[in-house]
Amino acid sequence: MSLLPELRYPTVTELTFFARALTTHEPGMCALRQVGVSRAGRPLHLLSVGHARRAVLVVAGAHANEPTGGSTLLTLAERVLHERELRDGTSWHFLLCADPDGASLHVTPAPRSLLEYHLGFFRPAVPEQPEWSPAVLPPDRLPPETRALTRVIDELRPYLQVTLHGTDLGGSWVQLTKDIPGLAEPFAKSAAQLHIPVETGASDAVGWPASGPGVHVMPAAGADAAYPSMPDDARHSTWYHAHRYGGLTAVVEVPMWASDMVDDPAPHPDPAAAIRRLARRLRQDATEVERILVEALPRLEGVDGPLLRAARWALELVPGLAADWTDTPPAATTMAYVGSVDAFARRLPLRAAAMLWRVLHESDDRAAPPLERLVETWSDAFADRFGARWVPLEHQVEHQSRTVVAAALHARERAA
Repeated sequence: MSLLPELRYPTVTELTFFARALTTHEPGMCALRQVGVSRAGRPLHLLSVGHARRAVLVVAGAHANEPTGGSTLLTLAERVLHERELRDGTSWHFLLCADPDGASLHVTPAPRSLLEYHLGFFRPAVPEQPEWSPAVLPPDRLPPETRALTRVIDELRPYLQVTLHGTDLGGSWVQLTKDIPGLAEPFAKSAAQLHIPVETGASDAVGWPASGPGVHVMPAAGADAAYPSMPDDARHSTWYHAHRYGGLTAVVEVPMWASDMVDDPAPHPDPAAAIRRLARRLRQDATEVERILVEALPRLEGVDGPLLRAARWALELVPGLAADWTDTPPAATTMAYVGSVDAFARRLPLRAAAMLWRVLHESDDRAAPPLERLVETWSDAFADRFGARWVPLEHQVEHQSRTVVAAALHARERAA
């Protein structure tokens, strides 16, 4: 349930305001402190509830375009305050936003459509993402947000870190760095009650063991990556930093718009041919955006920034990813998996186009209007193809918070 006067995603300023209000109301139980600064000098705040040595760390805002986590974090903090069982020998710590700079650039607090969502879209290039930068950068080049997050993990030594993520269109799933026995049942029950599909074939977790539908356990170090060209190997992310203290990380994904195409476990009649078609479309769509970018670049001389860097990064991923899909047998063969790849193939060039459009629009470039029409066409086609239906914000938050609580309780039993 949103603490805001209207159902929308809160800004970082609003998150900080409500966290500070909680500490004012419960000064003996809550504390708010700054644990770092972003590259642009924005503060990173940690809200703590309780004083026990055993800790849960909840991270919101690691990806700017996945805004549900902020609302979930506020709901969880209030729930922990009011439910003594959750504080039984456990303190809870909430990193309000891991990437406040990114959050300032994603500007769709209450999107009414996929088009509106994409017209305000921002997701930084992987080297600029707090959780993923260790996968692609040497330690001496890590951004300050990453260093702040790892310092918090080093201080708290959480038995469980939960990072709150989401998807624009699809279903809900969980990624675990170690299994949490018993989590799959409450996760599935919550999704069913709230009419949120479970993404059983998520391409993010292809080939991983599953402890239940939609609950995926990351493979051990040394296992082959499903998509070798992708640089962001989860095993090198901050998700694994908790392992040095015996902890684990749960990544809880919820959709903004749901699609019933992502939870179909039936075998696909010809997955290899379908994936090849999707790879061709991915290349074609990316080429169309690349053509606009190359044509506009001479007019953008001197223009740089996170939007343009991110658009170019997304386009650079396409050739390798398409080759991964084309040159190797499908890693999974269900209808759900092919649907997830279909969504990925639409999402990547659409995001590049949306961010490039923002750059061109701000420069009043002549290529902005036709690119806006392309973003509109692709957004509408994405929604139509997947039968997109909005998941009420309160349902997004309720499902994500229920899953976090279930993970904390079951992991506590495991750690005891």
